[in-house]
Amino acid sequence: MNNLDKDYQALLQDILDNGVTKSDRTGTGTISVFGRQIRHKMSDGFPLLTTKKMAWKTMVTELLWFLRGDTNIKYLVDNNCHIWDRDCFKNYIFNSEWIPISSVSGGFIGTKTGSDEIMTQELFVNKIKTDDGFAKKWGELGPIYGAQWRGWKININTLHWEEIDQIQNLINELKTNPDSRRLMVSAWNVGELDSMTLPPCHYGFQVYTRELSDDERFRLYVKRDNPLYPLNVEDVDKYLTLIGIPTRAISLMWNQRSVDTFLGLPFNIASYGLLLEIIAKEVNMIPDELIGNLGDTHLYLNHIEQAKEQIEREPYKLPKLCMDYREGEYDKDLKGFVPDDFVLFNYQSHPSIKAPLSN
Repeated sequence: MNNLDKDYQALLQDILDNGVTKSDRTGTGTISVFGRQIRHKMSDGFPLLTTKKMAWKTMVTELLWFLRGDTNIKYLVDNNCHIWDRDCFKNYIFNSEWIPISSVSGGFIGTKTGSDEIMTQELFVNKIKTDDGFAKKWGELGPIYGAQWRGWKININTLHWEEIDQIQNLINELKTNPDSRRLMVSAWNVGELDSMTLPPCHYGFQVYTRELSDDERFRLYVKRDNPLYPLNVEDVDKYLTLIGIPTRAISLMWNQRSVDTFLGLPFNIASYGLLLEIIAKEVNMIPDELIGNLGDTHLYLNHIEQAKEQIEREPYKLPKLCMDYREGEYDKDLKGFVPDDFVLFNYQSHPSIKAPLSN
């Protein structure tokens, strides 16, 4: 049974029923509730909503961009992922002293040169894709998620800085001290918030592991293709370990200060679900539970009708995930993946529901 879509629909209804009207940074306006939670058992299927069609490759590409430690949209644009285009374009316009012109053209006109050149977001993105020098200068978003995950800077002295790779440290700790209560990664670097194009909405996550029972491990073994159980094995536990059956399950909980519930949250759920799958495979554990703690949980006022439409839809069965790579086919620091390494099976969904992005 697909409880994830049902829980998500219930959250949309909760906001519609109990949300208070608030102004916001974008000028769009929201209805908002505070302090909600999403929980999903990974054994029920991969957490990609079915009550509207989700842009799977876009979500995967953004997560891999985070794991690369990248903060330039060049990688995203090259892989047809346009989540961050508008943020970068706005930064470019602001810092290049362009002014808006007629909404008919939807662009900006330069003031420094006095030329009549018009710059639209489409032209800007194309220039990012085709001009490496332009992309290097104007494609940067500052030290956002990937920079903090893979290279949190610390000042050793006035002449020396070092970087902390939180993801690699997490992997190492999971392998050596899986019961630690410090298995955390943070993107909320207070000292660098002002340098970020957008402070992180999902600002940190924690993982938790537990030992699998003998029954759980044996069921994993039985699920293998044509398992051959040697009847003469006296120590079943050692045998299962010898052939690579995991001994632990791993859960992930992320924390989010600001939640665009209609457009953003479905991506966040799937992204952290995929991150949990990747980490679990790296440390040979079984993905267990995915939990999202949600702060300001809102619907933009121009998403109300779309939310009502999605609430009325009947969920389909959740899809399954195949991570189509083997040991030795990717960089061990998790930076070598490509989007095609992650394949969905049996994803059936309702049509997409268009809604404007507020940023």
